[in-house]
Amino acid sequence: MEKSVVIAGGGPTGMWLACELRLAGVPTVVLEQEPGIDPNSRALTVHARTIETFALRGAHQELLAEGGRIPSGHFAVLDDRLDFAGLDTDFPYTLTIPQARTTELLQARAVSLGADVRRGHRVTDCVDTGDTVTVSVEGPGGAYVLDAAYAVGCDGTRSTVRRCAGVDFEGTPFTALGALGDVVLDDPPSGPVTSRWTERGTFMLVPLSGGRHRIVVHSPEDLRDDWPGDLTLEELRERVRRVAGTDYGMHSPSWLSRYSNSSRVARHYRKGRVLLAGDAAHQHMPMGGVGLNVGVQDAMNLGWKLAAAVSGRATDALLDTYHQERHPVGEDTIEHTQAQTAIMSVFSPQGAALRSLLGKLIAEQPQLNDALAQRLSGLSVAYTLPGRRHPLAGCRAPNLKLSHTENLFDFLRDGRPLLIDFARVDGFDGFDTDGRSADRAAASCTPYRCPQPAEQSRPAWAGVSAALIRPDGYVAWASDDTDAAALTAGAAHAVAALHDPQPAPVQLEGDLA
Repeated sequence: MEKSVVIAGGGPTGMWLACELRLAGVPTVVLEQEPGIDPNSRALTVHARTIETFALRGAHQELLAEGGRIPSGHFAVLDDRLDFAGLDTDFPYTLTIPQARTTELLQARAVSLGADVRRGHRVTDCVDTGDTVTVSVEGPGGAYVLDAAYAVGCDGTRSTVRRCAGVDFEGTPFTALGALGDVVLDDPPSGPVTSRWTERGTFMLVPLSGGRHRIVVHSPEDLRDDWPGDLTLEELRERVRRVAGTDYGMHSPSWLSRYSNSSRVARHYRKGRVLLAGDAAHQHMPMGGVGLNVGVQDAMNLGWKLAAAVSGRATDALLDTYHQERHPVGEDTIEHTQAQTAIMSVFSPQGAALRSLLGKLIAEQPQLNDALAQRLSGLSVAYTLPGRRHPLAGCRAPNLKLSHTENLFDFLRDGRPLLIDFARVDGFDGFDTDGRSADRAAASCTPYRCPQPAEQSRPAWAGVSAALIRPDGYVAWASDDTDAAALTAGAAHAVAALHDPQPAPVQLEGDLA
């Protein structure tokens, strides 16, 4: 009997994880308690690194065709927006597309790859028995049980899987709220994004499809730790008038909601045969629209590792690296969303002065703009890999041009690691004249020998002679060496580490770095 993975939660995180597992041939069941995709989309934003993530598998074109492109982003709704033009990516913009549509596209891909997606099926219990995970489910036809090799909770901030696994969800309760509404405007402003901050409050307005607009409001009365009840259209209308001087003729709401700055992160992203991803692993204020993006990138990091573990190609240690790499990202996300909440919530002359100063610094200091833009877009994420490594190791690989017609992303669509010989070193790793590798160390990789010297437009890559790119698009190993034997040995060690990672050696006090 084939070993399977059960995923609880059918949002973007769960669906992308299902796509990755099925790409590797792992039997996958997705259990989602809602019978249909929720039409009310809390998330609207797909950032550059997430578009790259989809592009690594050739799954980005429909999103690009349907989404709106905004060449900037906001930090704490400052008047001076972050310019994305300088980002080193094929996608230097924010893509606006409702979460419901993103989920629909990812679900269609998962099903086409063979995932068993069951809507209207609710996980009621999850027990790790040591050799398997027993998942209890309540479906339209009654209760049943699934036995799986692993279970992954992608089931939101109130995760049943996390609770059943006994994983603490640590952090702080809310101290600030926000309000949002999807409405029709009789007199909408022009432009892709409208935002304003005053001492009376702040708001942001973004066009949606179907003639609707998303309005988000945060005001002094939102600085509270109690829940005031359901949001009404009249309350939203009055609060927008107070800040903007007009309600833009809003009417016919399709969704009204409140959100908070509750911030928590799971103590463990992995506990035995149970793993957590997306909102089940981290909760934060939805500043900058990063939530969906962090979840999808959790799934991308986990997918190839879990597939390798299920198939027996990797040791148990590989799954431990999921927590080691993604838990710090969750903590970092909480830090910068809470910082933005603080900056946005000082409704006073002092707050105005702080915002003015930060805005000037962003406008006058390109390095600050770029650093914040990279953080918001997800392009700044890098992983700490064990051992002494090349500076590129653990960093994301951009879509390098490898030949006149081929780019790096083209070679990662099957979810296999990519071993590249940039320098065309004779004898390296058994590459023959056709660029094929006979070396056993590279047998699980896609080998590629550049037919010409690699592009030199990126200084960090200019001297690289060879590199191993992980299935999630991060650099596992790189070398500037030009000795064939040294490159072959380095590549063999790096490929082995993809399946059996070794912990970093303990550096005693006084050791030289």
